[in-house]
This record gives sequence, structure tokens and C-alpha cells, in this order.
Amino acid sequence: MEKSFFNPIVGKLENWMNTIIEMLPNFVVAIIVVIAFALSAKYIRKGLMTLMNKAWDNSELSRILSRVVQIAIISVGAMLALSVLHLDKTVTSLLAGAGVVGIALSFAFQDMAANFVSGFFMAAKKPFEIGDVIEVNDIIGTVKKIKLRTTEIETFDGNEVLLPNRYLFENAVKNYYRTKTRMVQLDVGVSYAEDLDRVEEITQKAIESMDKRVADADVQVIYKEFGGSSINLEVRYWVPYDTYYQYLKGISEGIKAIKKAYDKNNISIPFPIRTLDFGIKGGKSLSKSLIDQAQVVESN
Repeated sequence: MEKSFFNPIVGKLENWMNTIIEMLPNFVVAIIVVIAFALSAKYIRKGLMTLMNKAWDNSELSRILSRVVQIAIISVGAMLALSVLHLDKTVTSLLAGAGVVGIALSFAFQDMAANFVSGFFMAAKKPFEIGDVIEVNDIIGTVKKIKLRTTEIETFDGNEVLLPNRYLFENAVKNYYRTKTRMVQLDVGVSYAEDLDRVEEITQKAIESMDKRVADADVQVIYKEFGGSSINLEVRYWVPYDTYYQYLKGISEGIKAIKKAYDKNNISIPFPIRTLDFGIKGGKSLSKSLIDQAQVVESN
């Protein structure tokens, strides 16, 4: 009775042992295949990175493409190892499952996927590099790190901002380091009594005398409007832009140069002026108002 009970179990174990013994060479071959493909993928990745870095100056894109090739080679090796073990149906199931999972993940993580794709295209187009000063919408700062999903920017007040690559890819990005120069725009007001041609000439010469200015870029003086107490003009000139401080220094030097030139030539920068008119319709003249006030004081 006991033998009849254990016979199926023993028979099952014997079948498993026979299967393991028969498949042992295949296991060894499968392991060798996986190791061989893993090592090959590693060396192929290094070789591709070397070749691509020589072909174009884009280390970020080279790293991404070589990593994709490495993962593809390892995946092929794993599929071949499963085929050696006669698990073709498992391979088919894995491929089908991977497709279903991929579709599900594409909906669940579409923003993340968009950031990865944007990072890939940005690495290919290379709109900016590490160390560049960029501006996107109201954010301006120095690029510190460029990753596949995000870009790290350090603002001029010392804060770190992580921007999704999709945000950078879809919005206009100003790169101030491509030309290494930046325009300064100063607003100035002069008195209505001044000769505008003379003011324009003196202002232009004052800016042209600056040392820290792009010499081959013209200085522009443009009158903009009749203000409440002054005629307003805009002064445009270009300064080198290696650092943000250098740009601020260019603004400061321009303001000092204009102020010094105006003081030397007696050009007035007026304060805001308010004129009180007591003679308008419905009002009283100033003399009448003073007489009325004096009468009130006398009566008291």
C-alpha cells in the first residue's frame, strides 16, 4: 500500500532527474551564450562610444546610443539562451507580454517617455551645452547637468532648477553663450528743453568710450516717447557675456558713462514734475483760493 502511494512521486522525481541530466549540456550552453553576449555587448558599447565620439562631438548622444545597443545585444542573447533550452513558447510569450506591458506603460508614463524622447533629440541637436547660460520663459541660469530626462540649471541667485526635457524641447530657449555677447537696453529721460540731436551725439560717444563693450557693434540711441516730465530714449549696445556678472557690469558702466557725460555737458535728467492748475473749468485761481483762505482765518 505504501509502495503504491510513493510510486508516482518517485517516478515523477526520476523523470525530473532524467530531464535535468539530459538538459544539463543545454544549461551549460545557455549560460555560455548569456555570458558571451553580455561580454560582447560591453566591449561593443565601448567601441561604439569611441567611434561615435570621433565621428561627432556629442558625448551625451554617444552614451545614449551605445547603451541602447548594449541592451539590445543582451536581450538577443537571453532569447537565444531560452531557445537552447527549448523554451521557444516561453520566448513567444515573453515577447507578447513585453508588447502588452509596453503599451500599458506608454499610457501610464507618457510624460516620462516624452521627456526621454525629448532628451534624445536634444542630445542630437545639441541646442546648449554644460556651462551655457540659457533662458526659457522666466527661468534663466547656467546649465549644470544634462540628463536623458531632465536638465539641471543653476539660477543666478544660487537655486537649482530641474527642468523636464520636454519643457525645454517645446519652448523657445535663448542661449546667450552661442555668440558670447548680449545687448544692454538702458532707458533714459532728458528735459524737454534739451537739443535732442546734441543729446543723441553725447550719449552715443559716452557709450562708445566704454572699455567693456563689443567694439564692432553699433551703439543705438532711439527716442521712444514724450513722457510726463521728460523725453524718454533707449540706449542699446552690446557687451561680452562670459558670465552674468559681466553683463551686470556692462549695465553699470553704461549708466555711469551716461551720467558723467550729461553732467559734463549740462544735460538735465528731470525729476517727475506735477503742475497744479487752479484756473481750469470748475476750479478757482490760486490768488482767489488764497484770499478765501485768509478771510476764513480772519473770521475765526
